[in-house]
Amino acid sequence: MEISKDLIAASSTPLVLAILAEGDSYGYAILKRVRELSGGALEWTDGMLYPVLHRLERLGLIEARWEVAESGRRRKYYRITPRGTAQLHEERRQWQAVDATLRKLWSVSFSPPPPLLRPDPPAPAGLCPQGA
Repeated sequence: MEISKDLIAASSTPLVLAILAEGDSYGYAILKRVRELSGGALEWTDGMLYPVLHRLERLGLIEARWEVAESGRRRKYYRITPRGTAQLHEERRQWQAVDATLRKLWSVSFSPPPPLLRPDPPAPAGLCPQGA
């Protein structure tokens, strides 16, 4: 299943904030966590994640720091701020309202799709009715 870019963009802020609410993390680990949580349905890329992280940092919802990993590589770790936690609560409230609305709508207005109509296969030669 492919998730639309619009839906991915709309859900990126609450997803990143919720992941950082679990604890400080860095880019690659955030990408892995999104993939894990979505069962592979959301395959974010660096090019999608880092602009989100930079925007959230500019807004004061997260803050970053550099650390040296055991491997000796520097990693930029992100942490949710108190302002980010408040925004996460607001995002959750809004997404719950959208979810509840869609569930109500879909429960009353969507029935299972009709079965696909397949044309009758042609009759084998010699079995056509007389005069056909």
